[in-house]
Amino acid sequence: VKRELLFRALGRSYTDEEFDELCFEFGLELDEITSEKDIISKEKGEDKAKGASDVVLYKIDVPANRYDLLCLEGLVRGLQVFKERINIPRFEKIIPAEGEGQRLIITEQTAQIRPHAVAAVLRNITFTRERYDSFIDLQEKLHQNICRKRALVAIGTHDLDTITGPFTFTAKAPSEIKFKPLNQSQEYTAPQIMDLYRTDSHLRHYLHLIENKPRYPVIYDSNGVVLSMPPIINGDHTKISLNTRNVFIECTGTDITKAKIVLDVIVTMFSEYCEKPFTVEAVEVVYPNGKTHIYPELAYRTEKVKPEYINKKVGISETPSSLAKLLTRMCLKSHVTGNGNHIEVEIPPTRADIIHACDIVEDAAIAYGYNNIQMVIPKTYTIANQLPLNKLAELLRLDMAAAGFTEALTFALCSQEDIADKLGMDISATNAVRIANPKTTEFQVARTTLLPGLLKTIASNRKMPLPLKLFEISDIVVKDPNTDVGARNYRHLCAIYYNKSPGFEIIHGLLDRVMQVLEVPPNEENGYTIKAAEGTAFFPGRCAEVFAKGQSIGKLGVVHPDVITKFELTMPCSVLEINIEPFV
Repeated sequence: VKRELLFRALGRSYTDEEFDELCFEFGLELDEITSEKDIISKEKGEDKAKGASDVVLYKIDVPANRYDLLCLEGLVRGLQVFKERINIPRFEKIIPAEGEGQRLIITEQTAQIRPHAVAAVLRNITFTRERYDSFIDLQEKLHQNICRKRALVAIGTHDLDTITGPFTFTAKAPSEIKFKPLNQSQEYTAPQIMDLYRTDSHLRHYLHLIENKPRYPVIYDSNGVVLSMPPIINGDHTKISLNTRNVFIECTGTDITKAKIVLDVIVTMFSEYCEKPFTVEAVEVVYPNGKTHIYPELAYRTEKVKPEYINKKVGISETPSSLAKLLTRMCLKSHVTGNGNHIEVEIPPTRADIIHACDIVEDAAIAYGYNNIQMVIPKTYTIANQLPLNKLAELLRLDMAAAGFTEALTFALCSQEDIADKLGMDISATNAVRIANPKTTEFQVARTTLLPGLLKTIASNRKMPLPLKLFEISDIVVKDPNTDVGARNYRHLCAIYYNKSPGFEIIHGLLDRVMQVLEVPPNEENGYTIKAAEGTAFFPGRCAEVFAKGQSIGKLGVVHPDVITKFELTMPCSVLEINIEPFV
């Protein structure tokens, strides 16, 4: 928002520090103090910023649930009520006399593509340049978040005096739709409009929503004038200007609840500029089955909350009447009922985010002031402890580094080839967990062994002087039908030695050192042993299995030449990979 407009609307000016403090009290954050010029020069360089405006802008961070604070009007209203400078406005729905109001008729053709529509009229509104810009901005903000980039709801606002009702919301074959889109000079058919906006930096992101559908949604007036083709573009005929007096607002979408919220937010924010402030003219929407409904709903409802519930959850001890006062400052008109054991809270149509009692508690806490809540020592004394497995891994990392090996950290996801084909195994034998919709081929499965990650690290560092000695201690993931999530993690230690000769004795020595620091003796009864074994990734006759604590914990050996070439390496190497969990 522009700083001077904000201060003018608030009726006083603040220093930046004071306003920052006010935002914090109200549960917002003054993110940045900037100007168009600064923003452009940061993004595109100073040359591009020449001629841009120097007007000071406040960037204010609004929580995602507070749609009612997404424009200057709502923000100012919220802050003024919070500071008790104005009373909470009361929104009123005016239902026109029989036959005089506007109607929006929905046909059954829309069912397949965008089945829902709601509408309202703002009568005798007065726009200025600033109000108009704010009106357009609010729609854009709503489109981006609650409307999920127009997928759930698309908003159209029109100059009512340029069209005549009743209006029809239908869906037609693209070739049958022809109109002049907003700010264009000629008529286009719907497929031509799609081509026209394919290169438009702003609108191209919405084309996919209807592009491949057999019919496109479209809204006509009684004379066949196109109001809009949601969710892409409005018609030029009904364009709003600063002289517009009556605004017809329609929201079409796939989610009726969101559409109602969006309509409520727009009319509650801008009805203050109507001749009769805070009044909205209702529109009758006729469904394909003949039923009718009056929009906007502008529903007020009351909720009851116990004062002790609020006090307990927040950690304060306020009287019921002062809690009611705190809530009223947050635009939730409240009063104490009964003999002080309930607070009755009125939820206005602007506050769609109040769904549960905890939302009311949160507002009470904000109004009380987070900084004013006394900090207390928790009732239960506990002393935190590092997870034993992590503690063991940390200690082993130090000893591995002391043995001259460098730690690597590689991705937990890899391609199927890395853990199967390149290691000479079949993917089904690895028991790997697959990603259902991988973004790239590099990340198809969760790793079942740390070896490919280290081999890829060496491949990326072939220019480094030999020998390369790397290790990693991280989790691997395998399927396990016995767990609640169907998979299980194991903490593995993997070390690799890459040089002109395989260096099996170095890796073997490393295993002995690891066992030494774990205080596991080299014997069969209660220590560790190694036995000759075979592994597809290892050179025949150069592979051994490691046994400890009465179980097989991994393998060590010289890597098979095929594996080395598949990972684009040229020198021999030997590896050790063991599971360290039995030693916790």
